[in-house]
Amino acid sequence: MQVDNALLTRLEKLSYLKISDDKREEIIEQLSEIMSFVDNLSELSTENVDDKFAMNDNATYLREDAPSCERAISDDILKHAPNAGDHFFIVPKIIE
Repeated sequence: MQVDNALLTRLEKLSYLKISDDKREEIIEQLSEIMSFVDNLSELSTENVDDKFAMNDNATYLREDAPSCERAISDDILKHAPNAGDHFFIVPKIIE
């Protein structure tokens, strides 16, 4: 895919970004490099590769989802608060 000024203008419009004129050539070069890398990847044959292929056979470690409360951690956090009490942050009332 060829990245040119017209494509960059279209990408600007789609992404709601504004690229300054002095950066346009640099951005076009970078996008061209990315597109050539992606084109190289599309040449790879993945016909005989299992969809569930992973780099190793170890399953992802899952921990038990159990709540815990470390009083020391909450105390360390609350000591930096401007106002705290009963192990909670105290903030000004915003709804009357």
